[in-house]
Amino acid sequence: MRLIDGHTHVASTHFIPTEFMDGIVDNMMEQMHLSPVPVARERAMARLLAGYQDHDADIQVREMDKLGIEKSVLLLPDFTYALKGNAYTVDEMFARHWHILQRHPGRFEVFAGVDPRWGRDGLSTFQRGVEQYGFRGLKLYPPCGYQADDPALTPFYEYCQEHHLPVLLHTGPTSPVLAFGPAVPMHVDGPARRYTNISFILAHGAVNYQEECVNLCRYRPNVYLDLSGAQWSAANLLHLADFLKLFSNGINHKIIFGTDWPINKYHLNSTMIDLLRSEDQGRTRVPAREAQLILAGNIERILAKVRVARPAADGAAA
Repeated sequence: MRLIDGHTHVASTHFIPTEFMDGIVDNMMEQMHLSPVPVARERAMARLLAGYQDHDADIQVREMDKLGIEKSVLLLPDFTYALKGNAYTVDEMFARHWHILQRHPGRFEVFAGVDPRWGRDGLSTFQRGVEQYGFRGLKLYPPCGYQADDPALTPFYEYCQEHHLPVLLHTGPTSPVLAFGPAVPMHVDGPARRYTNISFILAHGAVNYQEECVNLCRYRPNVYLDLSGAQWSAANLLHLADFLKLFSNGINHKIIFGTDWPINKYHLNSTMIDLLRSEDQGRTRVPAREAQLILAGNIERILAKVRVARPAADGAAA
């Protein structure tokens, strides 16, 4: 079956602020209480940062090839309003992602993030990303301090509504330096009702607030969820039943394969993929046609709705 990764990032410290990583390491250090071998914080941080030096996504493409992933959606969250220690401005990160698209033609799509509190300047930046760089969606990160139904998002939604651009939103917990409360999926209900040309994708919806996400997908025609984070459940016998139960909710046309974390360790997702392709007592766990929708077809259908011309190769609008 074909594979398209609908949720990933460039493994680069150029796009993830140091403060975000500090929070991840804080949790890692707490987990060390379960380990008989202590690790110094500096060593843990160095080990984490070592995996985030793939600034041009060259390693990522090689890892995609190993697993047979033909294309990935790169998500670019905007942390710059909420966190310090960003290596680049939003404009610079947009330009760097356009460079990656040019470096690896046909292998990536970009959903670009802009914090809505940047106002008109932020909207102009997002529009430039779509019209000049060829980005194909909006990435929102509510833990930075806003909700999916924040009025500041209205001009962004109106632009996405006009051009049928998808919006992917983080749901649930993240680095402990950010707020978890704004990332509750039900905040998308109002926007999904008003902006019917937008496909809203609930990132991590297979594992965070699963029941709420499933109900939104079942009853809102334009709401989807992705599998990012579910690789841990798929590989753990204690959680395997919960993972497989997801595919019996009648929303397999709304589920999108995605990996997210840890970036560039695609072998950790092979169990999840194999379960979607495999049989149990002579019967497929997920009907083959539905499995193909999950692994590639659903995100392709969303991308095919976009109504913005591809830009010229030099980054100027066509």
